[in-house]
Amino acid sequence: MRWMYGLSFHSLPCGLPKGLSVSELQLGAQEGHGRKRKVNKRLNLLMETAHWDNVSEAWQETSRGPWNHSSTIGFVLTSLFNDSPMHLFLFSMVVVVYTLAMAGNTAMVLLIWADARLHTPMYFLLSQLSFLDIFFTSVTVPKMIAGFLFGWTSISFVGCGAQMFFFMFLGAAECLLLALMAYDRYVAICNPLRYPSLMSHQTCLLMVAASWLGGSINASVQTALTLQFPYCGSRKIAHFFCEVPSLLRLACADTAAYEQVLFVTGVVVLLLPIAFITTSYALILAAVLGMHSVEGRQKALATCSSHLTVVNLFYGPLVYTYMLPASYHSPGQDDVVSIFYTVLTPMLNPVIYSLRNKEVTGAMKKVIGKCRVGRTA
Repeated sequence: MRWMYGLSFHSLPCGLPKGLSVSELQLGAQEGHGRKRKVNKRLNLLMETAHWDNVSEAWQETSRGPWNHSSTIGFVLTSLFNDSPMHLFLFSMVVVVYTLAMAGNTAMVLLIWADARLHTPMYFLLSQLSFLDIFFTSVTVPKMIAGFLFGWTSISFVGCGAQMFFFMFLGAAECLLLALMAYDRYVAICNPLRYPSLMSHQTCLLMVAASWLGGSINASVQTALTLQFPYCGSRKIAHFFCEVPSLLRLACADTAAYEQVLFVTGVVVLLLPIAFITTSYALILAAVLGMHSVEGRQKALATCSSHLTVVNLFYGPLVYTYMLPASYHSPGQDDVVSIFYTVLTPMLNPVIYSLRNKEVTGAMKKVIGKCRVGRTA
């Protein structure tokens, strides 16, 4: 009856169909118009009430006009897990690791603050590292957990920009702080007599402030440049959080020049600190090999090996994601690699430093002993 929607039976060019009366034709036309009104009503209701998450990918692809920060519709994040038993187990593991990371880093900060024996430049910088890890892992993981449990995968344009800013801010600040921690170890081992003057409390505060300032500058530039691109087509980000490489795949403009800028900032934030750390530990190794005291050599190697382990776990995945061309890795590989520096490394940092450090383990045993005495009393 669709061909009758705009016609009256008087306008039919060849008269009435054979075997069909005028009354039957009028009744059919009325029913057809009624069905058309119902369909239109349902379509209008769907367009007014449907959320972007409930609209199919095909419907999203129909709107290919460029859009940017002025648009009221944001992005849709890809869930890292599905409902299979294996993915449910992996999701549970991520939640456990995130909980351990939060608890371990919080305990490290409180332990260094409470024990006077740990009020030294090295442990002050370590407490700042734990402080950064608390917020760094909280930028992405809670949103991922909420997206899997409740289906909250949508994120506004402003929310995506905020997540991107804080992720790059805290990540770059941690990169710079790890390099400054290598300088602290270099001064402590190679120039022990000048250590109190070179690593005064004011110097430590300046080092922390420099890492935070460098991180904020890096994040401000990267976020502003990334969000100024027009985006078109699908708003679905092939990642579980808003990260620059994943967002650039949705841009409908030439991003080659910006990718070069991204490479340069990667050199400044990643490769230069790595070169500084490598040089510092080469000098440290030369000084350690020249030590006559076996105990002093073992202590220096234990402290430096802990720091080097953290550096490799943190810098390695970041170099893979930001320094290699996009053609060398897929979105699925980016998800796996991102888990290392967003969840795994923040959990391992306090474990590595506490297990390999007798002063931290001694302070921990002291606190645990006080808690037991308080309970028995």
